[in-house]
Amino acid sequence: MMKYKLAYIISILVLLTGYCSLKNPSGQESQTKQPNNGEKRMIKKVEKTDEEWKKILTPTQYRIMRKSDTERRFSGEYNDHYESGLYLCAGCATPLFSSETKYEHGIGWPSFTAPINEHNIEFLEDNSLFIKRIEVRCAVCGAHLGHVFDDGPAPTYKHYCINSVSLNFKKDESDKSTERAETAIFAAGCFWGIEQNFRQIKVVLSTEVGYTGGHIKNPSYNQVCSDKTGHAEAVKITFNPAKISYKELLKVFFRIHDPTQLNRQGPDVGTQYRSAIFYLNKAQKEEAVKSLQNLEKSGQFSKNIVTEIVPASEFYRAEEYHQEYYEKMKKGNKSSCGTDSCNL
Repeated sequence: MMKYKLAYIISILVLLTGYCSLKNPSGQESQTKQPNNGEKRMIKKVEKTDEEWKKILTPTQYRIMRKSDTERRFSGEYNDHYESGLYLCAGCATPLFSSETKYEHGIGWPSFTAPINEHNIEFLEDNSLFIKRIEVRCAVCGAHLGHVFDDGPAPTYKHYCINSVSLNFKKDESDKSTERAETAIFAAGCFWGIEQNFRQIKVVLSTEVGYTGGHIKNPSYNQVCSDKTGHAEAVKITFNPAKISYKELLKVFFRIHDPTQLNRQGPDVGTQYRSAIFYLNKAQKEEAVKSLQNLEKSGQFSKNIVTEIVPASEFYRAEEYHQEYYEKMKKGNKSSCGTDSCNL
């Protein structure tokens, strides 16, 4: 009798073990939810009703943060943002990302290589577009932030692609870089490619393309292309002279175009494509003249340098679709824009 009871107990134990294995085959927690692992640090959850969130958030924030929608590419406030500070959750003010890990991915949304603290972030599997993605949410209030991908730069190789409206920015009050910001204006052919070359310099704060040097107020792109406005396609660069000097920007300017071509750059012909330095003060003028003279003495060019050095006049910002045009229109690694050709 005891023999049969023992066999019965063993059978029950085997069945229970099999059931547990089916429920959790790996014996581990799901990878899409971060386990607490017994940590002492606890995050206080923010819980609100749907109606409460609607009162707190703007319609756009509610649509994205609570309904997991996405803002349009290149439309976000923080896509082209360079100040030092922290990016907080717009729903609960939890610190999420730092400006130190923000970089330009070119995809049209703010990009970061890592969060401030991974415990402030939730990772959830997202199959909404019939492809597997990893959604990123605020761990405190559950707000949808964006997604994380494996196509970021070193050292993490992660790309946190985040919606601007899901964030609020808190400036680092100890950072004085914007107070030291200066402006440089250059014309060197088609402003699409010229802007992109300067945007690749990490210490450049911002760039803006537009028209300057002519006699027509508020010109349109079509008017400038007529070659009758006197304006040149130009790039206005905002930079911190403590991190990059005007002299160094001039070196980049002369390197990325052919200053011996008169009123043209490669296939682009007309005075709007002329080579010009628009100086904003006496120091810039002196530095520009010195740089040009040194370049002439170097013998680098067999032809005369035709770059104009003229005082800056009013700068008219170009139409929005021209801003960061190269990044908006590039097609993989096949697109290029330079002095010899342009296939954008």
